Amino acid sequence: MRRALFWLHLAAGVVCGIVILIMSVTGVLLAFEREVVAAFDRTPRAAAHATPPLPIDALLANSERALHGTPTMLTIARDPSLPLEIGVGRERVVFVDRSSGATREGSRGVRRFFRVVESLHRWLGASDASRDRGRVVTGACNLAFLVLVCTGPFLWWPRRWSWPGVRAIVWFRRGLSARARDFNWHNAIGIWSFVPLLVIVATGVVMSYPWANALVYRMTGSPVPPREPRPLEARAAKTDGVLHDVARLLPAAEQQVRDWKRISARVPAPNADTIVYTIDRGDGGRPDLRAQLTLDRRTGRVVKWQPFASQNAGRRMRTWIRFSHTGEAGGMAGRAIAAIATAGAVVLVWTGLALALRRLAQWLRTSRRNAVS
Repeated sequence: MRRALFWLHLAAGVVCGIVILIMSVTGVLLAFEREVVAAFDRTPRAAAHATPPLPIDALLANSERALHGTPTMLTIARDPSLPLEIGVGRERVVFVDRSSGATREGSRGVRRFFRVVESLHRWLGASDASRDRGRVVTGACNLAFLVLVCTGPFLWWPRRWSWPGVRAIVWFRRGLSARARDFNWHNAIGIWSFVPLLVIVATGVVMSYPWANALVYRMTGSPVPPREPRPLEARAAKTDGVLHDVARLLPAAEQQVRDWKRISARVPAPNADTIVYTIDRGDGGRPDLRAQLTLDRRTGRVVKWQPFASQNAGRRMRTWIRFSHTGEAGGMAGRAIAAIATAGAVVLVWTGLALALRRLAQWLRTSRRNAVS
């Protein structure tokens, strides 16, 4: 049994190692995307005793010249010292000072960088026409990664338990040969990162495969929702008037949840009848602190109110899975653990491939000697 698991582990690692390496490196880079983007944006806060915030219509009027594109997102923070954010596509954000109306564009380059990183992470950077193929590859390799994570403990599990034997496996040792060092690092890092990697990889499988996603709902006795169409990357029609409608109905969203911290809304198509607001009472990573409010675009009537607790068990679990994959569900500590474990996965791939190549080289040398003799 152990021998069969070893060859399964080895085969999965060799075949999918490079793709797993790419997903791990990009995963580390994406772990603190928000903080990196904020650092490059250097968004100034308004002074504590600055003039009162301007009406939002005035802020939008001031921002029109700076947009140079079709607005796609509007975000406002409860803290009046923080600027109004207007998203234009995925790579542009225009900040509007709420006291002066002054506009400033966020760092487009760093957003473009993280978009490329995310593309590599999700579909190996494939073009729009080839994304489905890229998803097939990353999904299969993520499933292989789950096999690696699950079979690993059975391979390092000592046949005889003793403290010296366990310590030699779980702790880093010095003065080893290259092969012994790689073996030691592979075991030690695999052990220490087992739990977070199991969470990250298993949740990734759910996000990669419709059958795994449906299983989450069936396990909780919830109906499986139909697959949502993929959002469009850009809008051909102008939505300036719709943006003003989004702003006009913001007070209704603010009154819905008294302790809100951030409210955001995607700018819908010009012919849309409703506007959906996401109301967040946290830092963006806790799904249980988020709710969605759908308002009639013309009358402001509440069409649908969806706090987290109102969702069925399957939807709640699926949302937790999404934020557990990135570590956001655990706040800053959760993201740090996810980043460290994913960095450990980079070393696991490196040492695993090194051990496999050494094993191959040894097999070739033995084959040559046997052929000569």
